[in-house]
Order: sequence, then structure tokens, then C-alpha cells
Amino acid sequence: MRRVVITGMGIVSPVGTGVEYAWKNVVAGKSGVSKIEIFDASDLGSQIAGVPVYGTEPGQYNPDIAVEPAAQRKMDKAILYGVVAATEAVKDAGLDEYTGDKERVGVSIGGGIGGLDTIYETCVELHAGGPRRVSPFFIPKAIINMASGHVSIKYGFKGPNISIVTACATGSHSIGEGVRLIQHGDADIMICGGSEGAVCKLGMAGFCSMKALSNRNDDPASASRPWDKSRDGFVMAEGAAILVVEEYEHAKARGAKIYAEVAGYGMSGDAYHITAPAEGGAGGRRAMQNALNDAGLKPTDVDYVNAHGTSTGLGDIGELTAVKTLFADNKNIAMSSTKSVTGHMLGAAGAAEAIFSALAIRDGIMPATMNLQDPEDLVGDFDLVPNKARKKELNVVVSNSFGFGGTNASLVLKKI
Repeated sequence: MRRVVITGMGIVSPVGTGVEYAWKNVVAGKSGVSKIEIFDASDLGSQIAGVPVYGTEPGQYNPDIAVEPAAQRKMDKAILYGVVAATEAVKDAGLDEYTGDKERVGVSIGGGIGGLDTIYETCVELHAGGPRRVSPFFIPKAIINMASGHVSIKYGFKGPNISIVTACATGSHSIGEGVRLIQHGDADIMICGGSEGAVCKLGMAGFCSMKALSNRNDDPASASRPWDKSRDGFVMAEGAAILVVEEYEHAKARGAKIYAEVAGYGMSGDAYHITAPAEGGAGGRRAMQNALNDAGLKPTDVDYVNAHGTSTGLGDIGELTAVKTLFADNKNIAMSSTKSVTGHMLGAAGAAEAIFSALAIRDGIMPATMNLQDPEDLVGDFDLVPNKARKKELNVVVSNSFGFGGTNASLVLKKI
């Protein structure tokens, strides 16, 4: 089987735009969650979210560097985030002026929801003024696969062009399926990840109605608190994260920088409930086991797990139970949730966390689970890296993503 490595990365996130800037804030435990100011959220139960900070300073989100302003008006922010993050990733991988066979370079960028803000605004226009008020760009502006489409068009990448939608597991599935396309010979390079822009009135109202979101409006930075007894829901966030994955020998031949190997990919379905995880996190445990089997590794080989860790009652307990069960014989394992500072980027979350996992391997550091003041009793002496990042040599890392509908994905990253 052909080996696949990560050779480029890009991110637009609440903790920063640009991989190194975002990673610095994650390691420092600096929260990207704040009061919502991009629309009036005063009538919502949850009035906080993680959104990229617009601006021209380093670490701020400036889409003009990737897309002409006129073209931006034809993209929902969920699509635009993906193009901006992909632009960084492609450049990081040295592919922005690639002269190789572009029919062997593909794109796999998905999303959990797509252009929700554009759909909402267009519905309002339709109701107020009738069909003639609907823009001819409405559909291509909003549909999820246009992130892949725009990146493919921008760079002339003519390989596989797909878009996966698996709720909050989208980013991880997009990477995993990109890896498999390379392993099976359909491509040599894939631009993979997720993009999301659901922090809008409709998106927030929908999750508020489910009572899924934190209402800790007076203290946004401490609202996302995985495994803490006082957690009251997840924090909505948005952005994009894109990785360039590449066949190992191809990467070596062109002298590419290599962050880590994607050694394993596993999936499972809960077959249990539309939003709640299976009892005991059984689906997540199977996804992790399948990923380890794919990598040819044992649970005792794993040094660190970057958890799905959303800060929800059932989700946190299910994942912790699954990890403690699968890794029961691993006395040196640790796990943390970077969502404690980013919030939950939905369809982009898994890709963002794959980036953080690769950087954890590169730098030998485990980011902290912030805001963990009063852990659930189930935690016991299990190492959740509370409140402060910690140095540790990492050779094998598991990154988890679980989504509504009972869809689960796990990636195994390995030092190379």
C-alpha cells in the first residue's frame, strides 16, 4: 500500500488565520471565543461563538490575499474560508506553481452545513420580493462542493474533485478519503479538509433550539469546557482547515517538507440515535480500533489522542469511556480537546484538529484541555492535559471526529 504524508497545511480559525499563528495560540491556551458581533444575537440563548477576526495584521483573516473582492461576492463565507485556507496549504506545500501532472492532483473539501447564511438571506429576499429577487449566483454561491470546485479551478488541479458531508466528522472523512484515493492510485496529491460558516442567525437559532449550545454568555473564554462538570453545551465556531496529503515517494522526489504520515483511517456508524452517541461511545471506539488496524498499530503504541471533545454532556462521557476502554493497557496515553479554545468548527473541526495533531508531533507538545476545573468523576486519574500544554515526545497520535447521525472518523498520524 502506498504511504501518504502531510506536506502542506492552511487554516482560518477563531484562534488565528495561518497555521503557525493559530498553533501558537492553541499551545498558549488562548481562547478564540467571544460575544457575537457579526449580527444581533441578543434574542438568542447562546450569544457567543468562535469566529475568525477580520483584518490585515498577521494572524487576522484577510480574504483579499486569496480571492479578488469581486469574486468574493459570489461565494458564501463557508466557501471563501475554504479557498483562503487552501491557498495557504498549497503554498506551504510548494504547489502554487506546480509544474507536474495536474491530472494527478485532486481536491476533497467538505462541509457540515454549507452556505447557510446565503440560504437564509435568499429566503428572506424571496419572501419579500418574489423569485426575481433571487440572485443567479445563489446556488453556486452556497452549495458545499464549490470549495473544492473553486480550488480546483484556481490551480488547475484536474484529479478527483469531491466533497464529503458527514456533519462534524466531515474534515476527518475528507482527509481519510483523500488518503485512500492516493493509496489506490487515483491521485498522487490531494488537497483535503473542511470549511464551515454556520455562525449566523439561522445556524445559532437551530442549535439553540436543540439546547446544544453553551449559554455562558458573560464569560465566553471559559464556555467551552470539555469533561468539566459545569459544562453546559458546545460553543459554535467557524472557519476552515486544509491539508495537502501526498504519496510519500512523490513528496520525497520533489523535496517536499513532511509534517507527519497519515498512517491509519477508520470509520464506523453508531446505528443508535440522530444526535446522541451510542452508549459507552461504542461507535467511536470502533472507529479508533479500525484506524489502528489500518495503521498496523496497537493501542499501546499511541502517545496522545486529540479528542472530538465538544463540551457536551453525553458526547464527552461517551468518548472518554471509549478511550479508557480501548487504551486500558496503555498507561502513558494522554488526551485533550483543542475545542476548549477554538470552539466547535463543525465540518472544519476534524481537519483543524488533524493540523494540531501534526504540529503536536512536530513540536513534541500536547495542547491543553482548557477550563477543566472540576472534572467528571469518570476522569479519575486519566490524563486530560488540564489547563496547560505539556512537552512530550509524540510518535503516534489519534485524532477523533464524531457527527450527528452516528458517523465517526478517526485518523492515526505518525512521526516520520
